[in-house]
Amino acid sequence: MFEKLKRKSLRKLTEKQLVVRDVSDINSPTKTLGFLVDEMLLQDFDVLYDFSKDLGLVPKDVKVFSFIEVKKKLPSLRQNQVQCKDFNWKGEMHNQNAQEFLDTEFDVLVGYYQGKNEFMDMMISRSKAKFKVGFAGADERLFDLIISVPPTQVDLFKNELKKYLTILNKIA
Repeated sequence: MFEKLKRKSLRKLTEKQLVVRDVSDINSPTKTLGFLVDEMLLQDFDVLYDFSKDLGLVPKDVKVFSFIEVKKKLPSLRQNQVQCKDFNWKGEMHNQNAQEFLDTEFDVLVGYYQGKNEFMDMMISRSKAKFKVGFAGADERLFDLIISVPPTQVDLFKNELKKYLTILNKIA
């Protein structure tokens, strides 16, 4: 029962954030890049840090934060990770690292997940990123650019992202 209430609260918070989103800096050039990743799709984040080379960024300007539905029994050293239990029944997040990630004003934020996910949708909507990129099948209201590539094909996604950011004059 609390799980249903939590998900409904998350949807309500997402709707609220969509109304107040600031899009004034949407066309700014890309100097920082963030990834919000579903760990069910991708566990090796090194390939995401490699995006910096192709986009002409410094590796320190690429940040990755992950979401995992249920924490595994094995201990994890990842600090940049949020999970379902970090949200209360009102949909409020209680993870300081995640809050800092969402408060970072990335020039481009990639929601690296497929379909609808109430937890990740709420995080994307709360992010202060200027330009948001997602995958086909996601809630289109959350993203400024939707790329129709399976998230499992990282190299193809990298090429498509670079192509569209170049077309939009976000990278040189």
